[in-house]
Amino acid sequence: MRVFNAFFLCFFLSFSVFLSGQESALDSLQNELQNHVEEDSIRVDFLNDIADLYFRIDLDSTRAYLAEAEKMSTTLGYKKGKGDVFRLLARLENIQSNYIKSLDYLEQSLVNYKLIDDKEGAARVYIGMGINQYDLSKYEEAMLAYQQAEGIYQSLGNKRGIATCQLNIALVYDELGDYDKSIPRYNQALELSNEIGDEEGAAYVNTNLGAIYQTQGNYPLALVHFYKALNFREKIADYIGLMYTLHSLGEVNFEMQKYDKALAFFEKSLGYALQTGSKSNIVLNNSNIGDIYLTKSDYGKALKYYTSSLKISEEINNLKQIATVQNKIGNVQLLLKKPQLARTYFTKAMEGSQQTNNQLILADSYMGIAETHIYNKQYQKAISYIEQSKQIADDLELLPVQQKAAGFLYTIYQSSGDFKKALENHEKYKQLSDSIFNKETIEKITALEYEYKYEEELSKAADRELKLAKAVHTTEQNLEKSQRNLFIGIIAFLLSTLVFAGGIFYLKLRHVKAKTQNAIMEQKLLRSQMTPHFVFNSLSVLQGMILNKEDTKSNLYLSKFSKLLRITLENSRDKLVPLSQELKAIENYLELQNLEEEGAFKYIISIGEKMEVSTFEVPPMLIQPFVENAIEHAFKDQQGEKKIDVQLNYVNGALTCVILDNGIGIDAQKVIDTRDKKSLATTITSERLKILSEDLKMKSSVRIEDRKKYDEKGTIVTLVMPYKLLEI
Repeated sequence: MRVFNAFFLCFFLSFSVFLSGQESALDSLQNELQNHVEEDSIRVDFLNDIADLYFRIDLDSTRAYLAEAEKMSTTLGYKKGKGDVFRLLARLENIQSNYIKSLDYLEQSLVNYKLIDDKEGAARVYIGMGINQYDLSKYEEAMLAYQQAEGIYQSLGNKRGIATCQLNIALVYDELGDYDKSIPRYNQALELSNEIGDEEGAAYVNTNLGAIYQTQGNYPLALVHFYKALNFREKIADYIGLMYTLHSLGEVNFEMQKYDKALAFFEKSLGYALQTGSKSNIVLNNSNIGDIYLTKSDYGKALKYYTSSLKISEEINNLKQIATVQNKIGNVQLLLKKPQLARTYFTKAMEGSQQTNNQLILADSYMGIAETHIYNKQYQKAISYIEQSKQIADDLELLPVQQKAAGFLYTIYQSSGDFKKALENHEKYKQLSDSIFNKETIEKITALEYEYKYEEELSKAADRELKLAKAVHTTEQNLEKSQRNLFIGIIAFLLSTLVFAGGIFYLKLRHVKAKTQNAIMEQKLLRSQMTPHFVFNSLSVLQGMILNKEDTKSNLYLSKFSKLLRITLENSRDKLVPLSQELKAIENYLELQNLEEEGAFKYIISIGEKMEVSTFEVPPMLIQPFVENAIEHAFKDQQGEKKIDVQLNYVNGALTCVILDNGIGIDAQKVIDTRDKKSLATTITSERLKILSEDLKMKSSVRIEDRKKYDEKGTIVTLVMPYKLLEI
């Protein structure tokens, strides 16, 4: 994760005229420059101010104005002018990732500011030094520089400067993985920015808060904050700010598995990085584009972008990014079955991350080295590195790394015949899988998004109420006794407006809540479509077949599993899918479950006479949860033939699906289930049907009965499904 530091907020900012219109500010300054022909300190200040504004749109023009300002400042012996020039030149070098040269310019700037006791200028220089040290992965030096700047701003009572320091210090804590210290700093920075009406400062904080929510997996809120920042950057045509924010949006979409959208954001960000000559961001975007091609299994293109990223990272000595990309190249080499070459890259990444004390990258490096040893069946060496990675993961609560460690240890102990430890790690892997995909986490994300929207609407309503109250108060003071009737009329009108505004707010809030509930429902559906237990168990079964050298059976199983996974993921994107496609998913699911134990049960999928399935579209995944319940619960401890029948009929305008089994029956299942927990499939489906019935304007229902009431054995589920008929 790359968090956007407050680079321009205080480091180089001379003043903020761009907020009221950058083009008009430039025109005004250039007119002043043309009118002021004397070569004096005033003209130097004009040149520096114009160069400052050009940073956002044209770096070549920036350099030209600074060259003239430097020459004139030297001739005049104008210390403040020289301090500003060197500070702005340092900013230019940092943008182009020339960090050492940038630090040299900052040292020269600081000398000039100290000669005239310019504390404000010195504070800006210290922030600049901190940013360069941060980019060089020297976090202790960065922290010291920010703290020096903060001390100066505290003494000056400069709230904007204090907010900038809070933001940059929080950024360092982020890199060290200490979120307990970073989040309070961000909140203080946001509070100060809002207090002084600093729109740009708030934009920087929004970007960083978005990054925090991104780290926590709260993608809806992350997007809210990033888009707020993006709107501001577009408004002021800030190319560098756009470069960073677009990159952040690409990262969130990548983590949400929206790869094409992520690629578009990364390519836009890369365009701005090339335009501004920002090597560090060329590095980041190349690396991320490589990640996307890796997900597409295009290893050649992935390596091309990773190699380019690594080369530029080494040129600018960005130790963190060097280690990050080395880990990525190591992973690709493993996929290409080159463990020795992969280990070389992982080892280099390990050494680099140890040097910068970056625990997140170090955990990945240890795990990568372990995987190369597993590949070569060097299990004792692998365990040593897994334990080191796991220690970091436990300290930082990195669930994916903990899950990977448990999976590798399961493989190792199973291969070495230590079945007790294999079982322990197998269970831990399952628990971690559930934690990562836990439905409560998904609901919490959606609830937080709803809470944010609610508070935003409440704030707007409060503002409207305050304005109306002020209007009433002003009217009351200005009216004479002779205008009492008019006053009463105005009051009535304002109160009616307030009631009307409240009604609108209530409707908006209800609409937001309905959308949020719908989002939660869709999240639950996605959770119920293919549970982590099912995926894990399927992969475990496949692994067992491979280890038992059942090649034909394992190939068939893998084919069925991949088809089911593809159909499930495709169907999850659409509100309605062809009925024929839904039936294919059910058939694949039944075949897959039957392959685990040959002939475990018999099944039949039958379609009523004169019913053409190609003419129907239905909501996805309404049938599958009940079929899954039948397989998992209906046949407990049952001997003899096991049957599942799925029957579809279309009669009198009603599309009905009946799922029958000859198992123990729903009443017996309730007795066995001592947890007294309502069926998740039934609950979710019932809730979905309510929404879908309203949406498609037709009745639907689900009924579950024990077949003993019909003098038969098993359970019968009758599902009346909403549908849409296609014209042929």
